Amino acid sequence: MDDPKTEAAPNPDTPAGAASDTPGADQPEQVTAVSSAKSVSDGGTPVEGSVLSEQELDAMTADIIAALKTVFDPEIPSDIYELGLIYRVEIDDDRFVTVDMTLTSPGCPVAGEMPQWVENAVAAVPGASGVKVNLTFDPPWDQSRMSDEARLALNMF
Repeated sequence: MDDPKTEAAPNPDTPAGAASDTPGADQPEQVTAVSSAKSVSDGGTPVEGSVLSEQELDAMTADIIAALKTVFDPEIPSDIYELGLIYRVEIDDDRFVTVDMTLTSPGCPVAGEMPQWVENAVAAVPGASGVKVNLTFDPPWDQSRMSDEARLALNMF
């Protein structure tokens, strides 16, 4: 997986998903964008170094981001994507997804649980063949990684 096919980073202009009353327990809605995206053999736009088309990668990336937005830190009323806890999303040719993420601090009370929440959310994305979540603290998370939406939710302007 040294050759990433697509990467997604938090976009402060992307609207957040809806929250549930149980943080981190939300499951993403099933989205069918991947199945409706054209493959290269069906006339989709080729991506250099990938068997997946640009449309397939874009649709799957959007579905993964939507899934990530269903995961919430129980102590913070914002999803992990808007908080800037997702550092990288990689989709390989076999549609295996690797997510690099962090936590707000190494002592986060849900440090052992949140990566599993992320794995479960992304695994539910149609077309994902598997998921691996890597937890890293390099670079350390800081408030500058938060989107404007997360800052607004936390009154941090």
